[in-house]
Amino acid sequence: MLLKRGFLSFFRAISQFGLAGAASRATSQRVRLAIISEGVNTWPLYVAQAKNFFEREGVEVAVTLTGSSARQLEQLKAGDYDIGFQQSDHVVRGVEQGSDLFIFMVLAHAPELSLVVAPDVGSFADLRGRQIAVDGARTGYALLLGKLLAEKGLRKDDYALREIGGSAERFDALRSGAAAASLLNPPFDRNLFALGFRSLGATSDYFPTYPGSIAATRRGWARQHRAALVAFIRGFDAGYGWLQDERNRDEAIAILLFRLNIEPGAAARAFEKLARRPGPAIRPDDLRQVIDIVWDAESLGEPRGEPDRYIDLEYWREAVRVS
Repeated sequence: MLLKRGFLSFFRAISQFGLAGAASRATSQRVRLAIISEGVNTWPLYVAQAKNFFEREGVEVAVTLTGSSARQLEQLKAGDYDIGFQQSDHVVRGVEQGSDLFIFMVLAHAPELSLVVAPDVGSFADLRGRQIAVDGARTGYALLLGKLLAEKGLRKDDYALREIGGSAERFDALRSGAAAASLLNPPFDRNLFALGFRSLGATSDYFPTYPGSIAATRRGWARQHRAALVAFIRGFDAGYGWLQDERNRDEAIAILLFRLNIEPGAAARAFEKLARRPGPAIRPDDLRQVIDIVWDAESLGEPRGEPDRYIDLEYWREAVRVS
């Protein structure tokens, strides 16, 4: 009954969006947002859309699901999108390649991706000679995975990284047997566990202070569209704040269930976890982990870049009125 009421509230919100949104589109600024894959980390985005928070701030957000971090990064650099939900290593790499990208907001806490493995894999040693599905072989999570496997005694030639794409594509690769392991976020990991797949731990176990996903844009675009960027941050922040209110629990779960193929119990657990945690933050020392990983992977020269080369929270502070 509670979930049913939540769904009714959600659909009322969609109806309200149709009326209020139509009235505001003529004056709202349009922002093109790219996301690699859907998941619990994009829950505040779903809320901001369903509750009309972006439109209230005067911005219309057009979302594209790209399915590839590498392709999305290139398109973001080229100006095909205004904002990208990325991992911080993409921004570090992009800047070192000459782009004017920067991190303007952190979206989530340290990643909690499960290292999902086939039912016949009982240990790291069982991954020898197997295919491991990744988004891109040079992306941050693949580099983190390589570091973890090395710590567990595996050399690079002991396994093969297979570039598959986003979470949905990697899920399919494991389910079909095309790969024996991959780092996956909810609900993809739990759906595989229900099919008999196993876990060798989570990134939060091995790298508890590694930065979570971030939002990035180009410095040139941000300067020219300051009002739109600040409005976008306020809308997203309103979605996150709404999710942290226990009174919104049932409707929040309904919104997530509408967007993701996830068990109601898993959605409820995700809400309880999110509601009791403070908002995510990113510290210079956290970003230095990312810089070190990129530098080592790309064999870049010294000195290494400082965190403020890749991040500027000025727009976020203006949006949330933090001095």
